[in-house]
Amino acid sequence: MGAMTDDRAAQTAPVLLHVEGGVATVTLNRPEAMNSLDLATKDLLVPTIRQVADDPAVRVVVITGSGRAFCVGQDLKEHIAGLMAGDEGLGVTVVKHYNPIAEMLATMNKPVIAALNGVAAGAGASIAMAADFRIMVEGGGMNLAFAGIALSCDTGSSFWLPRLVGVAKAKELLLLPRTLSAQECLDLGLVTSVVPADAFAGEVATLAGKLAAGPTLAYGAMRQAIAFSAAHSLTESLAFESDLMNSTGQTADHRVAVDAFLAKQKPVFEGR
Repeated sequence: MGAMTDDRAAQTAPVLLHVEGGVATVTLNRPEAMNSLDLATKDLLVPTIRQVADDPAVRVVVITGSGRAFCVGQDLKEHIAGLMAGDEGLGVTVVKHYNPIAEMLATMNKPVIAALNGVAAGAGASIAMAADFRIMVEGGGMNLAFAGIALSCDTGSSFWLPRLVGVAKAKELLLLPRTLSAQECLDLGLVTSVVPADAFAGEVATLAGKLAAGPTLAYGAMRQAIAFSAAHSLTESLAFESDLMNSTGQTADHRVAVDAFLAKQKPVFEGR
C-alpha cells in the first residue's frame, strides 16, 4: 500500500499526510481507538514515513495523533483476535512494521518532532522517543506498558529509554509500568516541553517552522554523529565528525551562511 496524502485520501484514512512549507505532518488517525496500531495503520505508516524521509522538499517531520491520544501502541483487540485464529506472532509485525518505523524516524536526514497531543503508550511511547523533540500537551502522559501484557519492549524503547533517563530508571519504567504525568515526563527528560492545550498547535508549528527554515543537511549530519557516537569510541567518533564536517562544508547552505556572515546579513537556508 502506498503512502497517503491529504490531497487524495479520505480523512478517514488511518494515517494522514500534509506537506506545507517544508513541514510534513504525519497524523495517526484512529481517534476512536486512541490511535492504536492495527495492521491497516501500520501498513500505511511505514510507506508514509519512508516517503517523507526520502522527499527533499520535506525539511522537518511532525508525527502526531488525532483525538485525545497520541498512540497507545499495538491494537490489542486485533492482536487477541489473531491469537485466537492462530495467526503469526508479534515478531512478524515487529520486523515488518515497528523496526522500520523506529529506524526511519531516528535516521532520516532531517529533524523529527513528536507532537504528543495525549497519552503515548507502548510502541506509541517508543515512536515518540525516536524523535528529536517531544512536545507534550498538558494532560498528556507516557506509559511503557509492555510488561502489563507480558511482552518485552519494542520499537527501539530499549535503545532510547536508557539514553534519556538512565539505565536504572529505564528498568523501573519498563518492569513496573505506570502512566507518567506530563510534568513527570518533563522532569525525567522524556519530553522537551509541556504546553497548555490552547497553545499546543502554535508551539508545534513554531518549532517546525524554525527547523524547516534551518540548514537541513547539517541537522541530519548532527543526528548521524550523535547516533554514531553512542556505539563507537572517541577516536572513531572524531573521525566520523571529520567526515561529516567535510560533507556539510561543501553544501550550498554552508556557502550561503558564509556569504551572509561576510555581508552581515541573516542567512536564508534552502536545505541543500
